[in-house]
Amino acid sequence: MSSRTEHPVAVVTGASGGVGRATAREFAARGYRVALLARGEDGLAAAAEEVRRAGAEALPLKVDVADPDAVERAAEETETALGPIAVWVNDAFTSVFAPFTEIEPAEFRRVTEVTYLGYVHGTQAALRRMRPRNRGAIVQVGSALAYRGIPLQSAYCGAKHAIQGFTESLRCELLHERSEVRVTMVQLPAVNTPQFGWVLSRLRRHAQPVPPIYQPEIAARAIVHAAEHPRRREYWVGGSTVATLVGNAVAPGLLDRYLARTGFGAQQTDRPRDPDRPVNLWSPADQRPGSDAGAHGEFDRQAHHRALQPWASRHRGSLAAAGGIALAAVGWALRR
Repeated sequence: MSSRTEHPVAVVTGASGGVGRATAREFAARGYRVALLARGEDGLAAAAEEVRRAGAEALPLKVDVADPDAVERAAEETETALGPIAVWVNDAFTSVFAPFTEIEPAEFRRVTEVTYLGYVHGTQAALRRMRPRNRGAIVQVGSALAYRGIPLQSAYCGAKHAIQGFTESLRCELLHERSEVRVTMVQLPAVNTPQFGWVLSRLRRHAQPVPPIYQPEIAARAIVHAAEHPRRREYWVGGSTVATLVGNAVAPGLLDRYLARTGFGAQQTDRPRDPDRPVNLWSPADQRPGSDAGAHGEFDRQAHHRALQPWASRHRGSLAAAGGIALAAVGWALRR
């Protein structure tokens, strides 16, 4: 490798699978040194090998982001081994697919600790290093569900809403102190990742993303773009995200009724749920040899390889009509 200035350092949490895995590869392809934070040993090792095959330096670190001390140690080890952190991407999460009344308090707490507080811990660790240097970018990987809650995902939606709120507060504080550290958020659509075979589910049938489904590489390109252009406060990925966010801003009650009718069926396949499949709520699903799932889930045939990003996010004003069309479609569906 050449000098550290030529090859900046990016930290990616949740890097062993899904969007985090694809994002680590994208950073590597663009010449970054990459620290990969995750719990699962097999997926973490495989992700690090992919980064190295792309010609970049990889530092795999086994970390549970719910533990703030562990996240702080990982940040320190990253700077010691790779150099100053230029980009920190918060992506790690877990979830429970179930009606709210069927989620145990400990399960709801665990989702919150990983999916929300994990972002808080990562952001704090990044800021301890970036603020004294007065440079750096923090990318919060969000979702359309940061604005619009849907049935069967109350714990996850609550965490994503919380991330949105604390990020807005932090952004204002950084602007107040005229800091050159930037924080941005990337709101994603449904993505074809292994999570739908990993998360704790009490659904009768196998869980699936709400169509339309996009491949994780689309999300990864948007995240790296946001890291390199962090002055924009938010990026929206995919036409479905645009329609959801605009529609929710205009007529949230209409979406309540629509999701009450469609949200249960849209999140389940026709196959029964396998009660013996691995669950990653309390421990990683990829912690034994041969258990690495990679970046993609099982929905490759349905997943789109292209989206309206970055064009859509740069032309939100021109897309108000998309929200109107989506609302008209919702209204038509409700009248059926």
